Amino acid sequence: MAELHLSATAEPAGGIGPRAVALAAVAAVILAAPFLASEYWINAIIVPFLILSLAGLGLNLLTGYAGQLSLGAGAFMMVGAYATFALQLRIPDLPLPLALIVAGLVAGVVGTVFGLPSTRIKGFYLIVSTLAAQFFFEWLFLKFPWFYNGNSSATIALSRGLSVFGLDANGPHGRYYLTLATVALLTLVSFNLIRSQTGRNWMAIRDMDTAAAVIGVPVLRAKLQAFAVSSFILGIAGALWAFAYLGSASVQSFGLHRSYQILFIIIIGGLGTIRGAFLGAAFVSLLPLALDWLFQYLFSGQVDAGLLQNVQKAIFGILIIWFLIREPEGLSRLLALRRTASRRLFPS
Repeated sequence: MAELHLSATAEPAGGIGPRAVALAAVAAVILAAPFLASEYWINAIIVPFLILSLAGLGLNLLTGYAGQLSLGAGAFMMVGAYATFALQLRIPDLPLPLALIVAGLVAGVVGTVFGLPSTRIKGFYLIVSTLAAQFFFEWLFLKFPWFYNGNSSATIALSRGLSVFGLDANGPHGRYYLTLATVALLTLVSFNLIRSQTGRNWMAIRDMDTAAAVIGVPVLRAKLQAFAVSSFILGIAGALWAFAYLGSASVQSFGLHRSYQILFIIIIGGLGTIRGAFLGAAFVSLLPLALDWLFQYLFSGQVDAGLLQNVQKAIFGILIIWFLIREPEGLSRLLALRRTASRRLFPS
């Protein structure tokens, strides 16, 4: 009977399992999303969600996996955006993908420099150190017109728009596929990186850096590697935020509020998980839209719009606090618990 049961439930050799079918279905929906959603959804919801997920992923590598606290995410995004603008302006023949990579490398070098204090300090003092990067680059990019090409409004925009190896990417579909390809590639690289020795070194430092040093982990080098990789990803996310989402950007587009937003994303989604960046970005992106729709449905034309906006912000903050109290390890942990409970109820 056992043999009969196994033969009835086992997957046939060379067959396609339900997991593979589900993954293929998800991939098909993702690729077909521009043809299923309106331009508003693509431009105002899906593209910023993907970019915020990428930024959350970059910060999560540094804070969630390596245990290094940072409030400079907005600064490194700013560096990536301004570096991309400078490269495209002054080297017109440089393809956009290569410009993104070089801008990411510039942001990585900057992140490494501002990560040097992590070799001596940690915790609250490291937060203050990375916060200095935020104020420094806001001053730098506003002080010298060279960085924004003397534009009277001090904004940056790609004069030729988005073009990938001769293909126009200025439309909603082009912006979506450019962002999707970049996010998918960097997510795959990050996933493989945390499974490597480098990722294991980061997690050892996060858990206890003194013990990590005793067992032979190069603590100083690993910390700087975490800052470099995190800033590289944040720099590319900043370039996409400026040119694939906003179209044009300024220093205010990457202010301190952006750093807090990215930090909230990884805390809500779950520190030390790849999917936590995507879950946190979905929460931060979709909840305000849901609250706006609810308030418009309930109080449209009856309550002042400014008051409704302030109430939305208050409810959003309260929900974040409530959620963190109920599940401090984030949405990722909550989903894992629900999945475990489901398997116990339905073991088959």
